Amino acid sequence: MIQALQAVETFIGSDLTARIADLEWAVKGCDSAQCGLKGVEAGVTSDLLSAAYAVKRAAGQINVLIHAVGGLLLLPQIMEPGEKIEYVSLGAGNSGRAFDLETDRRIAEFKFIHWRGGADTIRQNSLFKDFYLLAEHATPKRKELYVLDTKYPLKFLRAGRALRSVLSKNVTLWEEFQAKHGGTYATVGDYYAARQHDVALRDAAPLVPELLRIVDAAPLEDDEADA
Repeated sequence: MIQALQAVETFIGSDLTARIADLEWAVKGCDSAQCGLKGVEAGVTSDLLSAAYAVKRAAGQINVLIHAVGGLLLLPQIMEPGEKIEYVSLGAGNSGRAFDLETDRRIAEFKFIHWRGGADTIRQNSLFKDFYLLAEHATPKRKELYVLDTKYPLKFLRAGRALRSVLSKNVTLWEEFQAKHGGTYATVGDYYAARQHDVALRDAAPLVPELLRIVDAAPLEDDEADA
């Protein structure tokens, strides 16, 4: 992997866009033999393509790695003396478990993603799903949802986005919500106002400062990656 990263970095240089533009100019007017020669001279080889694929496969697991490592670093910061872990789910999704963490005193979800403050639709959908599942779970234990900076999550939770829109991609959850609440709540803000004291929204960033340096480059799919 180190060799693959080095090969890709060497080829890209300081500006991939400029590098590609140079290659486009270099092969202009070439016949097949000349084109192949120009490519080899520029370092375009099957080994480079293999290296790029290796880096891509590894990068696809980065959100899972962030979730796992971030969660393990966070646990010692939030657990109280004598508190015992019943289970943790550190991979993608919850692997058949209800939440990311359950101890003898709390249940919790971790959302290690950076909010952009603009078109955060997928993040909003994922956050509401976790808040809702925590809020509706029947348990005497504390319920906590850990995020990176509470500013944008709180802004969303208090706002007027329609619940039908938020849950439109999750038919099962929407049907469950309708069965439980019918038309009682029309917006996220309506539901949050009624349930905000059931789930504590916590900022994980001060507890694990390294999380602030994460660059959340990939779109959130399920959360999957669930970072």
